[in-house]
Amino acid sequence: MDGFKGKVALITGGASGMGKVLARRLSEEKAQVAIFDVNEDGLADTVSDIPNVAGFKCDVASNQIVRDSVRKVEETLGPIDILVTAAALMPGHKVIDESSETMGRLFDINYFGTYHMIEAILPGMRARNTGRIIAFGSVAGYAPVPNMAAYCATKAAVNSLIEILQNELRHEGSKVSAQLICPPAVDTPLVDQTLATDSPGSIKHAKGSGRLSNPEKIVDAIIKGIKKNQPIIFPAEAKVLKLWHDLLPGLWWKTVLNFEK
Repeated sequence: MDGFKGKVALITGGASGMGKVLARRLSEEKAQVAIFDVNEDGLADTVSDIPNVAGFKCDVASNQIVRDSVRKVEETLGPIDILVTAAALMPGHKVIDESSETMGRLFDINYFGTYHMIEAILPGMRARNTGRIIAFGSVAGYAPVPNMAAYCATKAAVNSLIEILQNELRHEGSKVSAQLICPPAVDTPLVDQTLATDSPGSIKHAKGSGRLSNPEKIVDAIIKGIKKNQPIIFPAEAKVLKLWHDLLPGLWWKTVLNFEK
């Protein structure tokens, strides 16, 4: 792609974590950036810290709120050229400790939050025959771990959604593109949610040993992959983790379950 200068970019989950890092990086590349989040304090901090960023309180779980918020962005900044869906929740629970309500909440945010944004913005991109959708899936959607069934299921759903969207757009000859980001565990507030609940032992070990991925380095890889038009971006060790699970699932599960002892 031709870079981000002059583009209007909308980032969900932009008040913290990799969403905030991406907001800063796109601002540095002279994009006009809007961020969505439910964290009003985080929105205010991000807007005050980063130039060329406008903050909008938005609960992506609500289709109507998303549509209203997208309209406000377009009225303020113009048509959206780049959509980044980074909003997510990631608590950890065993399957037996989940409920329809707790699992449904993760699907409302992680999966339907992604879909609501696409539903609101993709028609305009297709009408203009230009635009880019960049969705945060996760390697956890390909290589699941214990105590994370809800999160892994939502990310597997996002991974599938974007793969299908990519190929539907390609088949119709559209110049709108979609890219999927599948990071490993990154040292952000999202992982802190997991650590504050019934976290997988592998994530506890990674945090304690300093092996969680650095968000700045992960975003470096993401930006590079976006500019190279990579359909799926696997930062750091994420591709190795996917291949490990794909090729040696028995060894994968033996390894991750060993951390639960």
